[in-house]
Amino acid sequence: MTRPLVAILDDEPEIRRILSDALEDAGFRTLAFARAREFEAALKRASPDVCLVDLGLPDRDGLAVVHRLALESGAAIIIVSGRAQVQDRVAGLELGADDYIIKPFEPAEVVARVRARLRRGRGDGARVPQTARFAGWTARFDRFLLTAPDGAEHPFGQAEGEVLRLFLENPNRLVTRAQMQERFGGTAGESFDRAMDVRISRLRTKLGEDPRNPRLIKTIYGAGYIFLGDVIWE
Repeated sequence: MTRPLVAILDDEPEIRRILSDALEDAGFRTLAFARAREFEAALKRASPDVCLVDLGLPDRDGLAVVHRLALESGAAIIIVSGRAQVQDRVAGLELGADDYIIKPFEPAEVVARVRARLRRGRGDGARVPQTARFAGWTARFDRFLLTAPDGAEHPFGQAEGEVLRLFLENPNRLVTRAQMQERFGGTAGESFDRAMDVRISRLRTKLGEDPRNPRLIKTIYGAGYIFLGDVIWE
């Protein structure tokens, strides 16, 4: 089995070295870059499973890089930054990041977060369905693409896809926060809840939901969420 690939974007050589060494010792492959331009050019040739992105880049706004990755890449995105303000963390999550690690960090924690992002049910060798149809929509998880009833296409990121798949695998049933934590990993608390809220908000936007009265993804306050609708997997 091919080892997962982690792409690292950070302008500090020592940070790149620490992250690369820790991840390679843990069994991952790595690519490391100091500039956003080099990083984005490499992603045209390689398809990383996880991207670690610093926000303080010399040639590009880090948040813009995160947003582009979320729209165009299927990789999980983890911000690794010295910016510790709440508004920075919220902005990163809202623009598409799956997790946020504040510098200075313990290398073992980064490895654990990367593993958590990749830890999901991969089946036992049986074919995992990659296309689901619901309420006139089609979700193609192999292409990270939603097709609307009118044919319009809406790309989604890996984090959004994880939540959407969880809902589509459990239609018309309550999905609790505890189930989400078990499925996606992470530590229970405000930051995890916020990350889930951001993912679900982005999904609702892509599905054209009225945020005050969503049709498909209903919030059950104090309990979790319910996805309403029939789902056909192909």
